[in-house]
Amino acid sequence: MENILDQANAHASVKDLDFSPDGKFLASVGSGPCRIWDVSKSTSVASLTKENDEIFGYCRFAPISDENQVLYITTMRDQGGSISKWSTTTWRRIKSKRVVRDPICAFNISPNGKLLAIGTIEGDVLVVSSNNLQVQNVVKKAHLGLVTTLKFSEDSRALLSASLDSRVRVTIIKEEKKSGLSLWIVILVLLIAIAVYYAASNGILPLELNSILK
Repeated sequence: MENILDQANAHASVKDLDFSPDGKFLASVGSGPCRIWDVSKSTSVASLTKENDEIFGYCRFAPISDENQVLYITTMRDQGGSISKWSTTTWRRIKSKRVVRDPICAFNISPNGKLLAIGTIEGDVLVVSSNNLQVQNVVKKAHLGLVTTLKFSEDSRALLSASLDSRVRVTIIKEEKKSGLSLWIVILVLLIAIAVYYAASNGILPLELNSILK
């Protein structure tokens, strides 16, 4: 086995590691910034800095390798746990969003790259959209203790979680509810059409408009 990367002082301690889908990059999270390594060159190519009182936790590359490849990092502040989204082209932060009040103790991404899963020290399990970082599903007290492991099924429709309570739970993921805006627009148009027809039938509309409608 060949040692391709050996950096003794990269972090005071290592919290998490993850390879990019193409195997080109390795992300490492410790007590300081998240460091990005070029595996083929065995060198650090970027250092992702924290904001204010942020503490980095876990890191996961999106499993789909394309021009929109991103890296997700969990962070902790006094306000709660957040997820930050980073570009793997510029290594700049795209977006950050607080998703939970409690500290995050487990993190993973679905095989299709559309969902993120987080577990908290209170035993809660949350499923988050990777696109807009909106919470999609919440299972309060899924476990009696802190969540230790999260794993999506291959079809990304179920989530396996384990905890210090020695229990394993399978959660079926509900599909994200689509906006009802288009339905309301259709209803509004129908109501307007009915109102106009009623007004025209009873001669309420001006003569010019009434003649046009007839």
